[in-house]
Amino acid sequence: MSTVEITKDNFGSLLEQSNILLVDFWAEWCGPCRGFAPVFEAASEAHPEIVFGKVDTEAQQELGAYFQIRSIPTLMVFRERVLLFNQAGALPAAQLESLISQVSALDMAQIHKEIAEHEHSHDHAGHDHDHGHSH
Repeated sequence: MSTVEITKDNFGSLLEQSNILLVDFWAEWCGPCRGFAPVFEAASEAHPEIVFGKVDTEAQQELGAYFQIRSIPTLMVFRERVLLFNQAGALPAAQLESLISQVSALDMAQIHKEIAEHEHSHDHAGHDHDHGHSH
């Protein structure tokens, strides 16, 4: 499968419908982004079971702001709607393949259990959730 253009209008449905979703935040003027594009495209061809999406940060400024993109390219990987990877910088092909293998091999039942336990441990009536770490 080739890459899909992600917009604020289709991001939610892509996230909901995709088991694994890789998102490349990029811009036309960005040299490293242009260098990473063929690596990302080749990986999308090699893994048709995975959705590879690209967010043009110039055209989709709301998505870039929502995800607090500070530098590009930035790669995010979601599996079962859980953000598992978020890193700025272009990955070499071998590193991208390794990341895909690691994400594919994860025990998501365990991860969902850990998330639920974390949320439950922070679910206190009247508790101020601003206590120094992000969720």
